[in-house]
Amino acid sequence: MTGWGRVGMDEMRPSSGAAAHLGLASIFPPGLQAIYGECRRLYSDQANPLQVTAIVKYWLGGPDPLDYISMYRNVGCPGQDIPEHWHYVSLGLSDLYGDNRVHEFTGQEGPSGFGFELTFRLKRETGETAPPTWPAELMQGLARYVFQSENTFCSGDHISWHCPLDNSESRIQHMLLTEDPQLQPVQTPFGHVSYLQIVGVCTEELQAAQQWNGQGILDLLRGVHIAGGPWLITDMRRGETIFDIDPHLQERVDKGIETDGSNLSGVSAKCAWDDLSRPPEDEDDSRSICIGSQPRRLSDKDTEQIREALRKGLEINSKTVLPPISSQRHGHDRPQSRKDSLESESSAAIVPHELVRTRQLESVHLKFNQESGTLLPLCLRGRLLHGRHFTYKSINGDTAITFVSTGVEGAFATEEHPYAAHGPWLQILLTEEFVEHMLAEIQDLSSHESKLPKEYSWPDKKLKISVLPDAVFDSPLQ
Repeated sequence: MTGWGRVGMDEMRPSSGAAAHLGLASIFPPGLQAIYGECRRLYSDQANPLQVTAIVKYWLGGPDPLDYISMYRNVGCPGQDIPEHWHYVSLGLSDLYGDNRVHEFTGQEGPSGFGFELTFRLKRETGETAPPTWPAELMQGLARYVFQSENTFCSGDHISWHCPLDNSESRIQHMLLTEDPQLQPVQTPFGHVSYLQIVGVCTEELQAAQQWNGQGILDLLRGVHIAGGPWLITDMRRGETIFDIDPHLQERVDKGIETDGSNLSGVSAKCAWDDLSRPPEDEDDSRSICIGSQPRRLSDKDTEQIREALRKGLEINSKTVLPPISSQRHGHDRPQSRKDSLESESSAAIVPHELVRTRQLESVHLKFNQESGTLLPLCLRGRLLHGRHFTYKSINGDTAITFVSTGVEGAFATEEHPYAAHGPWLQILLTEEFVEHMLAEIQDLSSHESKLPKEYSWPDKKLKISVLPDAVFDSPLQ
């Protein structure tokens, strides 16, 4: 692999003896020492595992944030029908050195670096004597996303990848994240570190996680040995989804969606909107920005309102730079009441800077590409009917579209003025009755096979939705 090498720990670890012991703290970084210690607890017979390393370290200008990825051979647990597999552990998302070369040292009480390392469990193929190295590349891709976006991961998050994880013909093309079943959180001199395991899933399983929640699907996967079992081991040769293996599991998902709604609060998407209540040549139309001597900064309240939905979401068809990520923070959508809030503490602030005044619109036209359009039923059924909100954030600019239900706190769209815009950010308030009406008319959107373009119109509500080919959104004029 270009820019990579395989090394053993002996190249980094001081040799045995009193002199080495005296110099251990200075020679062997304490953050590394803490992680290796936890790995040695599990793999006492593999003190010197194979490693993949970035030859030019990130802190020396290299492209790969993970300094090392250790690869262990795990015998599994035959009594529990847990197969032998390869266990990959990253080193570098946490603070390994404590000297600010990569992560700012903030003390022992908080997280070390980003507070976690990634792991991955890959089923060992018959006759395989060495672990494949492609999972290391996958982990570096995820680490690049974390470093560049400063977004952290949590158990239950899902990652839309749209490509076999090993670049084969496999159906395993997306990921969920969960706590590693064996590695325990560790306290290092630079803060605490937990271990998040990558779990490969099929498209249908990813979609179920979007429509319901990641933890629910992880629990189903644990109950199906072929699909992961108790330790959620990824088998790239798996050709059946959990719903193929056990059709009754779809009923559990459907019931979960009906009872809990969806935890997915926003996606990055190919989308746009037009204000039909004014001519497009109007210099103050939906896509224009008021330029003054200084753009107005968002108030703290404005920022809070759109934190989660605009910072984190499911990237759609844009895997060229960063992996697509979707995440919900712990505690999000707690059932404090049926109604959600746009001021959730789980939200995060990446928002358009040029938002000016709030404008009420009489009529709007929403435009989505096909993949974004297929999420509209999820938005309406899984979010709005449960008193929540859902945001589409354009991957091509500052445009955003947020659907809100009647009782969402902090929204600037109201029942009296259901369409309202803050610069390029549009909010649409939909009543429960209208949501039911819309769902009946857009049932065909759930399929990716629909012919485009498709148009839906509700003249009495002055609302129009178009689902268009990707090329429309890739045009520089859009």
